[in-house]
Amino acid sequence: MKGLFPAIPTGIGFSWRRIPKTLKGILLILISVGCFATMDASIRRLSGELHPFEIAFFRNFFGSLALMPLLLREGLGSLRTERLGLFALRGVLNTIAMLMFFWALSRIPLAEVTALSFTIPLFASLFAIWLLREQVYLQRWVALGLGFVGMVVLLRPGFQAVTLGSAAALAASILLAWVTVLIKILSRTESSITITAYMGLFQAPLSLLAAVWFWQWPGWQDWIPLLAIGCLGTLGQVLMIHAFAYADVSTLLPFQFSALIWATLYGFFWFGEWPDLWTWVGGAIIFGSSLALAYRESRLKVGGTLSP
Repeated sequence: MKGLFPAIPTGIGFSWRRIPKTLKGILLILISVGCFATMDASIRRLSGELHPFEIAFFRNFFGSLALMPLLLREGLGSLRTERLGLFALRGVLNTIAMLMFFWALSRIPLAEVTALSFTIPLFASLFAIWLLREQVYLQRWVALGLGFVGMVVLLRPGFQAVTLGSAAALAASILLAWVTVLIKILSRTESSITITAYMGLFQAPLSLLAAVWFWQWPGWQDWIPLLAIGCLGTLGQVLMIHAFAYADVSTLLPFQFSALIWATLYGFFWFGEWPDLWTWVGGAIIFGSSLALAYRESRLKVGGTLSP
């Protein structure tokens, strides 16, 4: 984090170094969530001019450019890896998920997409149990069960038609859950800068292959929003990585619920959308179950003696 938030001399003697670690993590996660929410709202706004797949390409392209100063500072040696195949798999899955997510943003309200994205930790936990042989205990199954109840509350199948946009957002969440598991595996041997850099290196050309079928050159007024989308996405990722270096997942996860507040505000002021009661109830149940999972697992890691 050194160099990203240098000490700022002011009349009241403010310095980033004086802020407690946990508070640093909270501040960074709140800013990160704000970056992602602003990016999502910008994608929805711009999707009236450009196809979502094309926006996804520019998000990856400009996002990679925004990462270059950090990559150069760390040195090109940070790209050395013996797990190129795993990075490629992550790139393919992440690209497909991004295309689905961006398309969903152009079809359904921001708050609904955001609430459905809260299912990512739930699916990731299921996949980790199967693939990584992680511990299974009663509380974990209860939390997972409640999370999927929340998903049903949000979608209400049988009471209303599940739209293609909702299905795409849910499919994107499932794929991103697989990506989460892959990142867990990669993080055992690779640095955060390596993981982030390879995401752009694979996703930019892959998303271009999807975008060429719908290509139209952006108008002059579209370039600044496209640049902002790329920069906000990369900044949000970098800040999130640093946030988790300062504080535990269980401490920071509650603040990620602010994404639904951001989405509601953007949806109301930019698009005249207001989420219904079921979106809030379903989103809260899903998020609460994810929080319970994170808290329980962090206690197990720290204490090591909690019975399942």
